[in-house]
Amino acid sequence: MTATNALSEETLAALAQYDTPTVCNVIELWNIRPRNTGYMNHSIKSCFPEMPPMVGYASTTTFRSMAAPRSGDVYSGMDAQVAAFAELPGPPVVVFQDLDEPTTSATFGEVMCTTYKSFGAKGLITSGTGRDLDQVKAIDFPCFTAGTTCAHGYCHILSVHVPVTVGGLMIFPGDLLHGDCNGVSTIPTEIASEVPGACKELMTAEDIVLDYVKAGNPTPAGLAEARTACGAQIAELGRRLRGE
Repeated sequence: MTATNALSEETLAALAQYDTPTVCNVIELWNIRPRNTGYMNHSIKSCFPEMPPMVGYASTTTFRSMAAPRSGDVYSGMDAQVAAFAELPGPPVVVFQDLDEPTTSATFGEVMCTTYKSFGAKGLITSGTGRDLDQVKAIDFPCFTAGTTCAHGYCHILSVHVPVTVGGLMIFPGDLLHGDCNGVSTIPTEIASEVPGACKELMTAEDIVLDYVKAGNPTPAGLAEARTACGAQIAELGRRLRGE
């Protein structure tokens, strides 16, 4: 979480122009990590799939609600949590690991999400559940959860800016996150500035196949030709990205 990890506002906005699957496809071209890593599994779903992509840096937190905290109230710890946003290289995405098994009650509601947004957060992810979804949707705050629960129980924040595991993925404070209706992925910061341009080129290559099949009267031979041309462009893009 240093200044060297910071991306410009323009780069973050450019990343938000592309869907998360396209971002994942582009990351694969660098061969920077195994293809079955770096993204959350199907247990984490968008509460508001119609919202545009969310991009920001992980502000990680652990959470419980099965029993009352030893001191403070249900919002105990939020002051320290939002103060820690300043440690990040850019806009935060609040990431909760719910330590209760099974989940007892909702991680967030209207008050928490409104507070986070007012402090610059771009969204929220929890391994647990949420509530007040109508009100949270009204403030245009993307949320990703494992479900919904109507009550908040004894919700309280434990540790802030520690490694957490959500959706089968370990998230470290300051990790760059990208999420939409398809799910959530990390973006390695060392390649993040190049991802938007690569997404544009990848989509141009894919249009070769899409334009062909949409034009009408496709044939297997024509499809094979279009797929070969598409594959060649993507392979060349990968070589350039890897500096080969």
